[in-house]
Amino acid sequence: MSHPHSAAWPDAARALGRGALPILPFGAHEQHGPHLPLATDTVMAAGLAGRIAEQVDGWLLPAVTYGHTVGNDGFPGTVSLSFETVRAVAADICRALVRQGARGVVVVNGDFGNRAPLELAAQQVRAETSRPVLVVNYPGLAEIAAELCTTAPAGWGLMHADEFETSVVLALEPEHVRMERAVAEYPDFPATFPELSEPLHRLSRSGVFGDPTPATAELGRRLLDRLTDRAVALVSEFRRALPAANPPPADLG
Repeated sequence: MSHPHSAAWPDAARALGRGALPILPFGAHEQHGPHLPLATDTVMAAGLAGRIAEQVDGWLLPAVTYGHTVGNDGFPGTVSLSFETVRAVAADICRALVRQGARGVVVVNGDFGNRAPLELAAQQVRAETSRPVLVVNYPGLAEIAAELCTTAPAGWGLMHADEFETSVVLALEPEHVRMERAVAEYPDFPATFPELSEPLHRLSRSGVFGDPTPATAELGRRLLDRLTDRAVALVSEFRRALPAANPPPADLG
């Protein structure tokens, strides 16, 4: 299926009838330093989801553009949903797709804060419907970034508005990147950081965790290629275990 906003209901019916796998990008609206757009996580999730859909006969859905990003609330422009709202939105979307005949659903997650509510939603939908939901969280990211990026991540492996994210957005939507504003920042993390979830604006003045200055679109394309390979392998294995699709009605326009 083409652009996620272009489908009419008969297109959706045919896609589900032939067994196309619904693929839902789930992003966020949060600060990514002075040089990247607030929609960075949505841009990245949608970009990866589109590549997955092309390779697994997927039905690419419009992205959810808000997520659970409370750690960045101290930066203007960040809009965070509660844990429960993210879980409920994801579960409602997946339930609707299952009711319409989806054999399973893939959610491509673009933000760390979404992981727990999305996993809980997936568990809930499977318990209620017997249909599985796979949450894809940039498989192999740490290994791929360590191999291809030239700069180190910030403490605790945090990669935020750094060389990795900046390169990927340069590859996807370069018109929204302001490299003249890019700065490196490696904050000192308190020993209690993982337990107490310190607000990020208290740690980084710029909102950057790492060094985005060497980022290039070419590196972003290489990172996306590697992430896509890992994600497609995961989704393909998931798809092989799904039940057979129901044929679409013959009288669709």
